[in-house]
Amino acid sequence: MLELLDIYPWALPLAIFIGRICDVSLGTLRIIFVSKGEKRIAPVIGFLEVFIWVVVISQVLSRANDLISFLAYAGGYAAGTYIGLRIEQRIGFGFVKFRIFTAQRGAELVAQLNDNGFGSTLLHGQGAVSEVDIVETVVSRKHTRDVERIISEFDAKAFCLLEDIRAKQLGIFARRQSLLQRK
Repeated sequence: MLELLDIYPWALPLAIFIGRICDVSLGTLRIIFVSKGEKRIAPVIGFLEVFIWVVVISQVLSRANDLISFLAYAGGYAAGTYIGLRIEQRIGFGFVKFRIFTAQRGAELVAQLNDNGFGSTLLHGQGAVSEVDIVETVVSRKHTRDVERIISEFDAKAFCLLEDIRAKQLGIFARRQSLLQRK
């Protein structure tokens, strides 16, 4: 393989760039799984992440002696961070809590959320200007856009907070669609 690097000098920076994308993306996912309490998958991802990093860093330290390789290392880190976040968004792992403050009748929003399979709770509160209804619901991150759509259709001026949830227990949650239902 070392002869290949001598023939194609661009191959080492490219390998470093791709390796960093892989290990940093895995690192981003590992951190997310650790923060969600996933005790089984996080160590496996950590093993793969460190293995790739050791291979890449050994090549950087032993053969890479030019600015292009160093830039490939830094660029791979930046790209890996971005790609890791995009992958995490795509898989939508975990749950979020919506807290919606509305001047409209919150009971109607609760009914709409419940009709769509999202359990919700209604609280009454006093805002700075007037009384408000506070609706809370915990949903899978995959359903975030669905809930945002329901909220905006109900009250375009609703104030909404979104919080990351580490764990949940019991409750009413929308069912996942099977592959057959999606098609």
